[in-house]
Amino acid sequence: MTNKLELYFKAAQSAKIGIWKMNVQTDHVFWDAVTKCILEVPADFDPVNGNGINFYTEGENRDRIKNRIYSAIHEGISFDDKFQITTAKNNIKYIECICQVEMIDGKPANLLGTFQDITNEQNLINELQLNVEKFSSIFSSANDSIFIIDTSNGIITDCNPRSSVLTGYEVSELKGSHYTELFSEEFRKEAHFFLKYNLHRNDYTVDETFIKTKSGDLIPVEIASGKKFQVDNITYLVCFIRDISERKITENKMTLLSLAASETTDTIVIADKNGIAVWANQAYLDLTGLTMIEVLGQKPGYLSKGPETDATSSSLMRKAIENQESIKITVLNYNQKKEKYWFELNITTAFDNHNNFINFIGVGRNVTSRIEKELELKKLLEVTSNQNNKLYNFTHIVSHNIRSHTSNLSMVVDVIENTDDIQEKLSYFELFKEGTEKLSESIEYLNEIITIQQKTNIEKKEICLKNEIEKTKKALRLVIKESKIIITDTIPEDLMVTAIPAYLDSILLNLITNAIKYKSTQRTATLEIQHEFIDNYNVINFKDNGLGLDLERNGHKIFGMYKTFHGNEDAKGIGLFITKNQLEAMNGKIEVESELDLGSNFKIYLNEK
Repeated sequence: MTNKLELYFKAAQSAKIGIWKMNVQTDHVFWDAVTKCILEVPADFDPVNGNGINFYTEGENRDRIKNRIYSAIHEGISFDDKFQITTAKNNIKYIECICQVEMIDGKPANLLGTFQDITNEQNLINELQLNVEKFSSIFSSANDSIFIIDTSNGIITDCNPRSSVLTGYEVSELKGSHYTELFSEEFRKEAHFFLKYNLHRNDYTVDETFIKTKSGDLIPVEIASGKKFQVDNITYLVCFIRDISERKITENKMTLLSLAASETTDTIVIADKNGIAVWANQAYLDLTGLTMIEVLGQKPGYLSKGPETDATSSSLMRKAIENQESIKITVLNYNQKKEKYWFELNITTAFDNHNNFINFIGVGRNVTSRIEKELELKKLLEVTSNQNNKLYNFTHIVSHNIRSHTSNLSMVVDVIENTDDIQEKLSYFELFKEGTEKLSESIEYLNEIITIQQKTNIEKKEICLKNEIEKTKKALRLVIKESKIIITDTIPEDLMVTAIPAYLDSILLNLITNAIKYKSTQRTATLEIQHEFIDNYNVINFKDNGLGLDLERNGHKIFGMYKTFHGNEDAKGIGLFITKNQLEAMNGKIEVESELDLGSNFKIYLNEK
C-alpha cells in the first residue's frame, strides 16, 4: 500500500498536480511540494487549518471554497471545482481543486485532494469566451445582414436580427431555409454561382445582386463572402448582405448628372477644399485644350493665364477659394494654343448635411462673342459720344463764330444802305472786306477740322522723328533766330514713329511755334524735346520755360477752338485744337503739365499699334 502511495505521489508530481490532505479530527493539514510551488510559498511553509482559504481571491471565489470545505467536513460531500487564487507573491492564478471525503464509521475523517494550476487553460477559455461575446455582440448589432450557411446543403443555420429587417422574414423563418429562397428566379443562378465559387476559395469577395423580400419586392444588395470555418466536420460559409438601395439611387442620380454635365456646352470643374481639380467635363477640356491628366491634381486655370489676364480678377478668385466662398467673375483666359477667350465663371460651394464643406463646383462658359460685342458697342458708344461732343463743339463754333461774322457784315450792309453819302459808303467797304476775310478764315478752319475728323483711315507710316524735328526747325529758323529761343532734344537718331506725315508735321510746327509765341520776357527762352515709351505709345515731351498756364482755371478750355489766354495779337486759339484732333485721328492723345510763369510741358502720345 505504501509503495502504491509513493508511486501515486511521484506520478502526480511529474504531472505537476499537487496533493493535499486534511485530518478532520486533528485539523492537521498536509501540502506537498507541488501545491506549495503553485501557491508560491517556501518549501518549509507549514500550513495550518484555515490559512489556505486566504489564498483564494476575496469575494465569490473565497466564499465558494468555504462552502465547499464546509459541505465536505459536515456533510461528506466531495467536490471538483475551479477557482481564482492570489499567490504569496501576489500573482493571479487559476486552479482546479478536487476533494474526496474519506468516511470512517459513517463520518468524514479525512479530506484528500489534488491541486492543479490551470492558469494557461483558463486564460484561453476566458479569451475564447470574450471573443464569443464580441462575435455575439457584432452578430446581433451589425448593420449588415449576416447569414451562416451549411455548405453541404445550402441551408441557413443562423442569421442576425438585421436579416429579418432586410428580408421581411422572421429569424425563425430564415433558419432552416435554403439560401436560394432569398433570391428571385432570375438572380438565383447568379447567387448560386457566387457562393459555389467561394466554397473553393477562402478570400473575401464582393458582388452585387438583388434579393427578394417576403413581400415580393426586389432590393439591390451587396453580397460578400467571409471566411469559411468548420465545426464537427461541417463546413460553414459566412455571408454578409448589405442593402444598397440608397447608394443605387444616388449612383443613378450621379450618372444622370454626369451625363448631363458631360453633354452640356457649359464647362464644369469640381475641385476639393484646397481648390485642386478632381473632375472636369469634356466641354472644359475642349475649351482649354487641356487633357484630363493635365487638369486633375492641379488648380483650374493654372495654365489659362496670359499677359492680358486681369490680375485683380485672379486675386478675387484666389481669395474666394481661401475663404470657401462663392464668386461670379468674367476673366480673359488663354487656351493651349495661346488663343484668347473670355470666360464667365460661377464658382459655388457644396456642403454636406452636417454643413461640412465638400467641394467647389465651377460652372463656366465661353462668352467671347458676347464680350467682343459689348466691347465693340462700348467703343461705338465712345465714338458716338466723342462725335456728339465734336458736333456740339462744331455747332457752337458755327452758331457763335460764323453768326458773329455774319452779324457784323449785316450791320455794315445796313449802314451802307441807310446813308446817301458816297464817301461814307466807300469808307465802310474796308470793314466789309475785313469781315468777309474773317468769315472765310473761320470757314477754312472748320473745313480743316472736318477733313481731319473724316480722314481717320489715312494710312500711317514709319517716320524718323529726329529728321522731322530738324525739318521743322529749319522751316522756322528765322523765327527761332529772332526769338533767341534755345531748342534742344534728346531724340535718338534712329527713333521711328508711326504717324500720318502731314499731321506730324503740323503738330511739330504748332508746338514749337507755341513755345516761341508764349515765351517769357523775363528769361532766356528754352524748349527741350524728349522721348519716352509708355504702354505702346511713343511719348514726345515739349517742355518750355515760357509764360505757363493756370490749369485750375483754364485747364478745361486749353484744347478748345478759339481759346487764347495771354492776349497775344497773333494768337488765334486754333493750333492746339487742330493738334488734338490730328492726334485723336491717329488714335493718340495730348496732355499738358503747366504752372503759371514757370512754363509748360506738352506731351503728345503717338499710338504704335
